[in-house]
Amino acid sequence: MKTFISKLDKLTNATTVEELWDAHVRLMAQYGFERIMYGYSRHVTEHSLGDRQDWILLSTQTPDYMKGFFDQGLYQHAPMIRWAMANDGASSWGWLQDKRQVDALSPGEQRVVAFNRAMGVTAGYTISFRSISRRAKGAIALTAARGTSQDEVDERWAVDGDAIIMMNNVMHLKLLSLPHAGDRSLTRRQREVLQWVGDGKSVQDTALLLGLTPATVEKHLRLARETLDVTTTPQAVLKAAFYNQMFLLDLPS
Repeated sequence: MKTFISKLDKLTNATTVEELWDAHVRLMAQYGFERIMYGYSRHVTEHSLGDRQDWILLSTQTPDYMKGFFDQGLYQHAPMIRWAMANDGASSWGWLQDKRQVDALSPGEQRVVAFNRAMGVTAGYTISFRSISRRAKGAIALTAARGTSQDEVDERWAVDGDAIIMMNNVMHLKLLSLPHAGDRSLTRRQREVLQWVGDGKSVQDTALLLGLTPATVEKHLRLARETLDVTTTPQAVLKAAFYNQMFLLDLPS
C-alpha cells in the first residue's frame, strides 16, 4: 500500500506537464508498457477530434510512428480511437488479433491495424477517460514491450489492472489542472490583460489597473488573440482558461 501511495504521490505533486509525464512514463514502464500515447481534446464533434493544435498530445512512441499515425491521418481510422470515443474504461487489444474481427473492419481501419503491426504496436490496453462534457474526450494507449504477447499483457492486467487504471486516471485529472498550451503560451502581460477582461473590466479599467495606456492593453489583447488563434477577446479568455493559463502564480514571462 505504501508503495502504491508513493506512486500516486509522484503524480499528484507534479508542478508541470513535463514533470507529470516523465513520472507517469516511468510508472507505466514498471508494468511493462514501454511506449505510451495520451491525447485529449475539448473540441470533439461527431465527425472530428477538433484542431490538432488544440489537442494535448503526449507520447513516447517513435517519430516514425507519430509521423505515420498523425501526419498521414491514420488516427482518423484507428479502431481503438473509435472505441475510446464511444466508451469509458479500459479495453484489451486482444480483439484486434482475432482475424474475424479484423476482417469486419473498414479498409481504413485495416490499414491502421497493418501499420501498427509493422511498427510493433500489437499488444496493450487503451484507457478512455470519463468526461462530463460531450465536447471533451481523453484517452491513453499503453503499448507493451516488443515481443510481449497480448495474453501476457492480459495476465498482468488481471493482477494490476485496477491500480494501472487508477494511476492513469490520476495522471489525466492532474494534467487537466496544469498549464499547457505548447506553441500557444501567453506572455505574462497577455495573461494579465485577459484576466482583468475576464473579470468584467473594460479596456480603460484594465489600463488603469495595470498602469498602461488603453492602446497598449488593446495591443496585448490582439497578440493574445493571435497566439490563441481566435477572433474575439471572449474566445481568447475561454481558450486561455481551457489551457489553465489564467490566474496562475510563478509562470515565466
